[in-house]
Amino acid sequence: MDLNQYLEMFIEESKEHLQACSDNLLELEKNPDDLSLVNEIFRSAHTLKGMSATMGYEDLADLTHKMENVLDAIRNHKINVQTEVLDVVFESVDHLEEMIMDIANGGDGKRDVKDTVAKLKAIESGQPITVPSAVQTEQEIAVTVIEEPVQVSHMQYDDYEKTVLQQSSEQEYNAYEITVILREDCLLKAARVFMVFDILEKNGDVIKSVPSADQLEEEKFDQQFQVAFITMDSAEEIQKKIMKVSEIDKVIVTKLSQELFTTSATEVTQVDVPATVTAVPEVQVEQQVTVNSDSKQKTNTPSKVQAQQNASKTIRVSIERLDILMNLFEELVIDRGRLQSISTDVNHPELNETVERMSRTMGDLQNIVLTMRMVPVETVFNRFPKMVRSLSRDLHKKINLEIIGAETELDRTVIDEIGDPLVHLIRNSLDHGIESPEVRVAKGKPEEGTVILRAYHSGNYVFIEIEDDGAGINKEKVLAKAISRGIITKESANSLSDKQINELILASGFSTAEVISDISGRGVGLDVVKTTIESLGGSISIESTQDVGSIFSIQLPLTLSIISVMLVEIEEEIYAIPLSSIIETSIIKKSDILNAHNQKVIDFRGKVVPLIYLEEIFDVPRSNEFDDEYQSVVIVRKGEKLAGLVVDSFIGQQEIVLKSLGNYLTNIFAISGATILGNGKVALIVDCNALMK
Repeated sequence: MDLNQYLEMFIEESKEHLQACSDNLLELEKNPDDLSLVNEIFRSAHTLKGMSATMGYEDLADLTHKMENVLDAIRNHKINVQTEVLDVVFESVDHLEEMIMDIANGGDGKRDVKDTVAKLKAIESGQPITVPSAVQTEQEIAVTVIEEPVQVSHMQYDDYEKTVLQQSSEQEYNAYEITVILREDCLLKAARVFMVFDILEKNGDVIKSVPSADQLEEEKFDQQFQVAFITMDSAEEIQKKIMKVSEIDKVIVTKLSQELFTTSATEVTQVDVPATVTAVPEVQVEQQVTVNSDSKQKTNTPSKVQAQQNASKTIRVSIERLDILMNLFEELVIDRGRLQSISTDVNHPELNETVERMSRTMGDLQNIVLTMRMVPVETVFNRFPKMVRSLSRDLHKKINLEIIGAETELDRTVIDEIGDPLVHLIRNSLDHGIESPEVRVAKGKPEEGTVILRAYHSGNYVFIEIEDDGAGINKEKVLAKAISRGIITKESANSLSDKQINELILASGFSTAEVISDISGRGVGLDVVKTTIESLGGSISIESTQDVGSIFSIQLPLTLSIISVMLVEIEEEIYAIPLSSIIETSIIKKSDILNAHNQKVIDFRGKVVPLIYLEEIFDVPRSNEFDDEYQSVVIVRKGEKLAGLVVDSFIGQQEIVLKSLGNYLTNIFAISGATILGNGKVALIVDCNALMK
């Protein structure tokens, strides 16, 4: 059987279970007496162990099993919840995450975890009360051979099956009837059946099963099933291997003699497993069951692997399929523009009505397609509680992380890119922002510092804020470092506002760290954060008050693929300016243009706004002199900065598909991409952020 078809599902579900383990471990550290949390962690670990064994990742399953032993001892009051114990369990979860990442990257999931396993065993055995057999490893389960035959109902065989059994016996193979009895509390029956069949098929051939393969897969049986099996192994060897599958109560192996295939049996062996307290896993896994013989194969159809953690009806769709859907929809948007252009030229009432109706329908479809790509920022935020716990211990600080608005949704493309910048900003807050407990107490603050990670929607943007109640930004220190690094001059330093001083820490190579550490202070990072965020069409701003705290605010677009723009014309060339950057459009008299510091400016609502002539920026050749006394200006904004983009005329507002310029046209100044218009022409998209630098 090819397990690769389940690999992607296995990886996704494993990540979910490990995330659940991390979240509940953090809660358990705060509430060590809450055994319900231990049960939740145990359930996640137990399910992960079963899934890993099913997929053949024995190292992963073995480590999870060792961790499961410690958790089982905790919930049975054999071990107390202590920081040292949780540290080792966290370490185990970290290893498991690395193993899953290795598998996701095409590896085999193997990792040297001897030290962690040794720690888990030491915890398990080093307590005043020894851990009973309820948490012993599978290898320690004793095999008990019962001398007296056990009465079991035997299977009936057709002529073909009898022939196979008889020929196998003549070739000195052992023919067995194996009865497997599952525990009463086993809910993963189909998964256990699959695991048993997987073991058997590696060691021989299955001739028949009762119930049938289809019934076993659909769990249409109680707690017991039988198989006819031929192998060179002994009954005891087969039993030991099957007993390694969890949630099995008994295994009865009956060796069939050649003349008694349907009537009697000898050498009956039974194994009893001590009843252990096993939590019922929340995830139900169903796998394919295959029945093989020497010359005949019965294989049922591949089944589903389902995660049913809640009652909602959901399906998993790969991001690649959503990308294909988005690309197809983008083509429709381009064709819609073309149809609208034709409709305007033809001016046919029925055509106009049809195009308008189609545009409304496509608008609804666009909302659905974009919504399908939206992912809660929780998928990124989930990694930070454990990271903050680890770093706070390394820094010898007491830090509490609060997460607000984790349900806020962003486009999957943005989610994939925003993780690393957030990691660096949080590390910066922990290292530079939050003071040590002694310093905080001296300042009259509580010993424990607070970092708030907040996300919320505002218009067509998502805002993510990292707020701390730490030392804030030391403006004198920042200015001194900026001057020494040549980022600013002493003369210009006096004219900088507080906001501009704060933003100096985003400059390339800037760092106020006196000691370089692995956490922050390597002179790189915040400039990369700024570059990454701006590449996503977003921006970052900083507010800080010394000894009160800082807020790093990130503004990100909801989606990157379909944007609203204002189309403008310069000579015969068409450019698109994103509406998200535009404050308003205006037509001004040339006589209203002023000069200040060799820069043409206008008075816009009491503010002096510099003008940027796009024909000069993009070197647009003039076919004739543009002599109109009026000029069209698009007022754009980046943060607090304003600028007026001078164009020939406005065409109108339109939704366009943002396309990359490709590898051959990288680093084109002030151009972020291109789009295909309804008339088939290409319009370049203006990067207002680059212009305003």
